[in-house]
Amino acid sequence: MRNWFVISLMFAVLAVFTGTQAGRAQDVGLQMGAVPTAVIVPDLEGQPIDFAQFVGKKPVVVEFWATWCPICEELAPMLSAAQKKYGANVEFVIVAVGVSQTPRSIKRHLDKHPMPGRLVFDGEGKAVRAFKAPSTSYIVVLDNKGRVAYTGTGAEQKLDPVLAKVTRP
Repeated sequence: MRNWFVISLMFAVLAVFTGTQAGRAQDVGLQMGAVPTAVIVPDLEGQPIDFAQFVGKKPVVVEFWATWCPICEELAPMLSAAQKKYGANVEFVIVAVGVSQTPRSIKRHLDKHPMPGRLVFDGEGKAVRAFKAPSTSYIVVLDNKGRVAYTGTGAEQKLDPVLAKVTRP
């Protein structure tokens, strides 16, 4: 239980510090051009979702998210607009971190606050480690070859320019 408290505190502190540089690609988490390790994490029904099915086939937007994250809530309209605009050409995956939430609590939250894309529950931190997520509100955009084209945190992120670039023929 103490480990979850420490992880939760780490996410909160990092969200405050990294939020000051929002609005541009940042040097946080994965390095630009890196290919993250494919992981298998369950969806909210407990069914395994293999990230390999997304990575390297078409661009992917991955957001590390929590029901209790106010910055994630601020990002929701931007993500919904991006999904509406690019959804046919880009896969959207929302990774619900396993800190202070459960699949059941997430389902209750989603009834009132739907999220764009496929939602997975990272209760064991596999995706957090594979994507080197420093906090919630961390977004990674992978190009169609599975390479990191963007990373960022904070409420002021702008995905449209990077998605326009990675979806060009």
